[in-house]
Amino acid sequence: MEALLNDWLWQEEYWLPPGISWKDMDAVEGEGHLPRPRDLIYTFPLALSFIALRYVFERLVAIPLSRLLGVKDRIRVRAPLVPKLEAFYKQNSRQPTQSEIISLEKQCGLSQRNIQSWFRHRRNQDRPNNTKKFCETPWFWHQKECWRGYPKQLVARPHYWYYMLEMAFYLSLLFSVSVDVKRKDFKEQVVHHIATILLIGFSYCANYVRVGTLVMLLHDSSDVLLESAKMLHYAVWTTTCDSLFVVFALVFLVTRLVVFPSRVVHTTLVVSLDFFQPFFGYYFFNALLLVLQALHIFWAYLILRMVYKFAFSGKVERDERSDADSEVDEDEEQDHEEDEGECSWQQRNGTINSKLASLANNCVLNNLTNQRNINSRLRKTR
Repeated sequence: MEALLNDWLWQEEYWLPPGISWKDMDAVEGEGHLPRPRDLIYTFPLALSFIALRYVFERLVAIPLSRLLGVKDRIRVRAPLVPKLEAFYKQNSRQPTQSEIISLEKQCGLSQRNIQSWFRHRRNQDRPNNTKKFCETPWFWHQKECWRGYPKQLVARPHYWYYMLEMAFYLSLLFSVSVDVKRKDFKEQVVHHIATILLIGFSYCANYVRVGTLVMLLHDSSDVLLESAKMLHYAVWTTTCDSLFVVFALVFLVTRLVVFPSRVVHTTLVVSLDFFQPFFGYYFFNALLLVLQALHIFWAYLILRMVYKFAFSGKVERDERSDADSEVDEDEEQDHEEDEGECSWQQRNGTINSKLASLANNCVLNNLTNQRNINSRLRKTR
């Protein structure tokens, strides 16, 4: 099986330009080493280490830091325990249809309004709070240097570790994506993580390391700003958050919509052909880059919408990528206001009833007193 896998998976035409063999690669000498597919096995324990480090960091650093910065969690109404509704919520749907609500009404003996309110409160219990969200070279200037001597290019130790840590990081994101805050672009995020992992893994095996470092560097430059802005948003540092968001938007739009296609995609699609003939790896690698570029355009659209709102409202209201799963239902707040209004009305009504009862009692007492006085006068007259 291993021999069959090696014969099929590691065919030279998949990974190397025409005229280059694995033996030619073995004969390369100099400082550094050639990338080997088996090196990527180290990214899996590193990914697990990232997850463990993140777990410890969130509890020992992020949560105390969020409290220090003044991050406050919204107080949410907990749904009362109703076994049949809880079973439906977990096994069927978190948002029942009208016909399902009618069926649940018959089973539980609750009104439709109470059932709808219960599901809203129950969904909000599963939503993350603000504290949790607080805690989720030469060829850079001269692109021809990416391909000079390709594929017989040795990988320096810093670039090797950059690759290993970057791939381990994205593996950890993919492993933990199901428990992170879900947003509108959840599917796009999964596609992005998979495409990035494939890009890193394939570019390492095919020795596209020089181009790969450029791709990772462009992505990391704006991601740091985004995560910092999100932390400040949950800490309600509005002015600093808005300023940092503007910087992030500029960096993102320039790196993802200008530098990435004009430098990276252009050099892999056009400049590389000056050094070797197209092969499978050429088409596969460029296809993944184009998938990333499509995602960049999608996110740039969301960011520009936020910039537009910021320009007219003067502040960033919320993340355009936020999903209903990460925001409290407006209906719940409306329900809460209605409940408060109802309680207030009941209090006022109770006060009025109390006053009416007091007046009624006074009237009765006065009537009894008058009646006694009349009877007393009649006796004296007799």
